[in-house]
Formats: sequence, structure tokens, C-alpha cells
Amino acid sequence: MARNFDYIIVGAGSAGCVLANRLSADRAVRVLLLEAGGRDDSFLIRMPAGIGRLATPKVNWLYETVPQAEMAGRRMFWPRGKTLGGSSSLNAMVYIRGQPGDYDHWRDCGNSGWGYEQVLGYFRRAENNEVIADDSHGRAGPLNVCDRRYTNPLSRVFVEAAAAAGLTRNPDFNGRRQSGAGLYQVTQKNGRRCSAATAYLHPVLHRPNLTVITGALAQRILLHGQRATGVAYAHQGAAKEIRADREVLVSAGAVNSPQLLLLSGIGPAQDLRSLGIAVRHDLPGVGKNLQDHLDINVIHACSKPITLDGAARGLGALKTALQFAVLGNGPGVSNIAEAGAFLQSRPAAATPDVQLHFIPAYVVDHGRRKMPGHGMTLHVCYLRPGSRGEIRLRSADPADAPLIDPRYLSVADDLTPLIAGVRRAREIYAQAPFRRYIGAEVFPGTNRQSDAEIGEFIRSAAETEYHPVGTCRMGNDAQAVVDPQLRVRGVDALRVVDASIMPTLISGNTNAPTIMIAEKAADMILGRNTPA
Repeated sequence: MARNFDYIIVGAGSAGCVLANRLSADRAVRVLLLEAGGRDDSFLIRMPAGIGRLATPKVNWLYETVPQAEMAGRRMFWPRGKTLGGSSSLNAMVYIRGQPGDYDHWRDCGNSGWGYEQVLGYFRRAENNEVIADDSHGRAGPLNVCDRRYTNPLSRVFVEAAAAAGLTRNPDFNGRRQSGAGLYQVTQKNGRRCSAATAYLHPVLHRPNLTVITGALAQRILLHGQRATGVAYAHQGAAKEIRADREVLVSAGAVNSPQLLLLSGIGPAQDLRSLGIAVRHDLPGVGKNLQDHLDINVIHACSKPITLDGAARGLGALKTALQFAVLGNGPGVSNIAEAGAFLQSRPAAATPDVQLHFIPAYVVDHGRRKMPGHGMTLHVCYLRPGSRGEIRLRSADPADAPLIDPRYLSVADDLTPLIAGVRRAREIYAQAPFRRYIGAEVFPGTNRQSDAEIGEFIRSAAETEYHPVGTCRMGNDAQAVVDPQLRVRGVDALRVVDASIMPTLISGNTNAPTIMIAEKAADMILGRNTPA
């Protein structure tokens, strides 16, 4: 291994894999990619329907929040990817970009170059859409986007029921109009998961100028004065240091990127001193501005045994795995969240502010609680929460999980759209297309009808939608962590490139936007112009 590298990338998640690919394309540039987890060679990662069995410490950080005051005091489960591909190796593979207005809002907050027209070219560069060919989509990018080879019949019933409830049909949630109901496109190829590692990293592992080290826990960024010069990390029980001649790029995600900055003495000075960490740069916004989509499930029993529940149990699970392994089709290809919708929770909402994910199976407590029989789950997610939390250090030990405090529902107005979304979900279930299949309402249960009763249920049962962002916010004010070039303010040769730089949440799933961020960052680092 070379003693020095031009670029060191910390984190081989969605953003890190993109950076490793794009930067190492220049054979004169030496790139090192550090990943705390291991390789992504699990059969359950390759098989899309394996997502329900990936809550294991081998590939998952298995984080929990601190007790949430407005969520019945619960510690809430926060799974995050700990393997090549990061959370793109664990997620439901739903391909969503968000609304054009999300990015125009970033631009209007002072982030020049981040409006929708400026980022669209990067979405197109990343994408290889097998189905849709228009000026909004790409056909030659590394990230394969397609329709599934398998779709459970209940997912099509959901789309019919949503249309009967007044939602328009939408065959492309990533065009100019997001509202409506339809089947989700997914990041899969030939029936297998197409994670960021599959799309960007594995095809270039042969490059002699790219080095990947797994099982490498970054401990701190090395600084000389106010310049980042390398990374200290632990590997196979030994403490090591490696130098970067050009830049250190932190792509460890919305939890671990601020954690690494704080461990390095970059963050709120008072917080650092309280843990005995020497302050290298007082940057008060590090770890602040944490945002996440809160999600509540509306669940019905299904009167017919056609859900995915049977394919995930006993002999059904064995048959599913064999069919996938041998033929590359069947329920194993399902991304579980096969269909969905975007809608306005109230007439005053100019654009959709609620997202639905329909799952033709029981999903309770992230799938960890097993339910007998067959069920249907409709996830209701409020897209624009006002609540803001933070990531803090538990201690100065890099091996200690950080303190995660999203402060769900700390802004009271965040509850109202969720209650409206539950009512809308019930309305969809009540439509004629579901009548042949609908059983009893399991959750919230017919005994909960008033706003107060539904709100109490949300506080007791809602969970993360796995979309944390914002903890190294991009901007130009005193609380911003990075500038619009993603350079850490006040520290040279150091950037953060991942979902943590988002000023505000986008309207939907966050994986495709994270890949876009890294595509744009690669051009910034290399001094290239934005694509047309």
C-alpha cells in the first residue's frame, strides 16, 4: 500500500462509492477508501427481499436513539449500513429523487449551484433507467433503475384503490410531477439489488490506483494547523495513520460524519471540552440540524393468503431463496415496498407533503415482530418535518456509539399531517378494489378514531423511515458546517460529502439524492463543469 494517497475517503456508503469511482478514473490519482464494516457479499444483500433479515451487527450499526420525550419516552431503533454500499446495501431500493422545489429551496437558502436545474444533470449522469426514456432520466449511468421482475398482486390493488380514492395514477414519481399513486421503480439489475457498491465500486476494484480497506474504523482526522492531512484509524486491532496529499473526504453518513468531525476536535467548543477533546476548530453547527422522516403504519389483516408473509416463513422462505438463486425471479426479487403514493395532507399544501409505501405483508417494529397470518401494511410518512435534533458524542472513544436525538414531534405541527395521512390511508383501504382482500384493521385499530386517539397511537408506535440528514449542513451562515462546495468551513483540504450536508430533507427516499450529491462533489473536487 502506498504511504500517501491523493484522496482519502472515509465511508464506503452511497456517497463514498461514487467518489471512489469518479476520482480513481484518473490513473494518476491515488485513492484510498476506508470502510468500518466488511464486504457486501451476503446472499441476503443480493436478494432484494432479504432486507428483513439484515438487522445483524455484521452489516448494520443497529443504533438506537436517546429516549424521545414526545414519543412516549421510547428509545427508537435506527438501523444504518455497516458494509460496502452502506445503507444502499440494506434499504428498500426505492428510487426517488424528491421534488424540484426541494433543490430550489437549497439554492434559495444561499447554496449557489444546488437548484433543480443544476442537479438534474447529476441525477441523469448516475442513472441507467431501463424503462423511461425522456429528458429527465439517464440511460447510461452506473445506477440501474428498473421495474421489478416480480410484483405482488396486492400492490396493483393498492394503486387501483388509491385511484378510486381520488389520487391520480403516476407512472414516474421522478418526473416533473410527483403527486399520485403508482408502482415504485427500484435500484435493481437482473433481479438483484443494485447498491452503490454494485453500481460504482465493484466495477473498478481492479484499478491499481484505488485501495479499499474494510474493517477500518476511522478515529480522527489528522490536522496540521487548520489543514486536514490524513486519517487515523483502527484496523485489525492496530492503530494506524495514513496521509492525504490533496484532500480528506468524509462520507460516513448523517450519524458518523459529524461523529468523526467531533472526535477530531471540529465542532462546538464547549461540548468538545466537556469530553476532554482538544478543540481544533470551533464549529458550532456540527451534529446539529438533524432531520428525519417519521413513519406510522396502518395495518390490516388480509383475508387471502397471497401476501409476502408466506414467502418469508418456513418452507416458503426456502422456496423463495431457491427460486431467486436459480431463476432470478419470484418473491425474492420484491423490494417489499413495491407501491406507493405522494399526496397533500391538507388543501393548503402546494405540493405533496405525505408519502405512502404499500407493503403486501405485515411489518411491525421494523419487521422484527412476527405476526401470524397474512397482512398488509401502509406506511404514512410526513415529508417536511419542522423538528430538529442533533448527534452528540457519548464519549471521546471512537468505538462508542454516538448519542442520536432526532427530537421527533418537538414541533407540534409535525403531528397534524401524520394524523391526516392515517385518515387518508384508511380511506384507500376502504375502496372497492380492496374488498376481496381486506380483513380487520390491526393498527391503529378501530377503537382509535379521534385526532387525539390517532395522535396517541403515533407517539407510541411511529418509527424512523431511515432518512436522517442535515448534521453537517451546507450553507454560508455561522451554523453551516460546509460551504456550497462542501468544504468544511475553516478547515482546508477537508470536505463532507453525503446526506449530512442537506440543509433540509427532500420529499422522499434519500438514497438517489445522496448519490447525486457525490456525483456533483466529484466534479467540484476535480474542477469540472456541471453537465448540461
